[in-house]
Amino acid sequence: MLALTGLAAATGVVLPMSQASAATGGVTGYATQNGGTTGGAGGRTVRATTGTAIHAALCGRASTGTPITIEVQGTINHGNTKKVSGAGCDTADGVIELKKVSNVTIIGVGSGAVFDQVGIHLREARNIIVRNVTVRNVKKSGSPTSNGGDAIGMERNVRNVWVDHTTLEASGGEPEGFDGLFDLKDNTQYVTLSYSVLRNSGRGGLVGNSESDRSNSFISYHHNRYENIDSRAPLLRGGIAHMYNNHYVRLNESGINSRAGARAKVDNNYFEDSKDVLGTFYTDAAGYWQVGGNIFDNVTWSSPGSENHPAGPNPQSNTTVAIPYSHSLDAARCVPSIVSRTAGADKGLQVSDGKC
Repeated sequence: MLALTGLAAATGVVLPMSQASAATGGVTGYATQNGGTTGGAGGRTVRATTGTAIHAALCGRASTGTPITIEVQGTINHGNTKKVSGAGCDTADGVIELKKVSNVTIIGVGSGAVFDQVGIHLREARNIIVRNVTVRNVKKSGSPTSNGGDAIGMERNVRNVWVDHTTLEASGGEPEGFDGLFDLKDNTQYVTLSYSVLRNSGRGGLVGNSESDRSNSFISYHHNRYENIDSRAPLLRGGIAHMYNNHYVRLNESGINSRAGARAKVDNNYFEDSKDVLGTFYTDAAGYWQVGGNIFDNVTWSSPGSENHPAGPNPQSNTTVAIPYSHSLDAARCVPSIVSRTAGADKGLQVSDGKC
């Protein structure tokens, strides 16, 4: 029933600037704020086919802030991702490290870029763009492990990141060794996740590592598809987030979990075949939401309890959130078809034309 609510080898090959410029256009959401997000625009472009080559491109810069666009093609894995040293980097084996760096774009090209069991880790980083890549089966336990089990993880004073047209996927939950697909912690702000697919995971992602980690804020999620996720789509602890025009399919236990003072603006999303898609769950530390234009298609709601506070079955706003950036909302009824055409890696970076 429907319900509607109010990168060549490590040495690098320099490519024409026109390609770099095309790769970094179109940033949206909160990543447009706080000075904006341009990634490696204005710098050289190199091609990489291994994780070691990505690290070498970073390390070969004159400084940690020298702009660079790294075009990635092929499969990045533990066997080809090694630590590299240099003036422009701080890297490690078995994980793509964007640590203490700024002004970087990583974008998949050609036949595609797959990070196979290797996570992308941002720490103390600023002005970063990641586009058109697949990150799959990153583990925090078992073998091999990478990035704490997060497909893409950000922590410790991260600012202005745009993650766009990515596919983030796992093959199970924590018992199988996986953690979150998209985690933001320890003072991470001004981030947009757009036109991406997150699927087959116990945990979609979080904002804030604990109830006391409330320094993370200003996150936009739009035109993403969350599919077969048990919980955390996402989990918010403090801060402000804006979710619009996302398609949520088979959220098995809970979805947008706003808690510990978080405020979520939830606009024109399509929730389908799911349970408890919005509310405060697994805690008595309340979070808040402003809702409008959403469709709930075969969504079930649990009964309220001491640590279970679903927003439904008839979600109503309990806060207001002012959005500082311009954006166009697609009709919620059109979201499944729009997201199906546009979201994920290797879709040609297509975006919504507003049509069903």
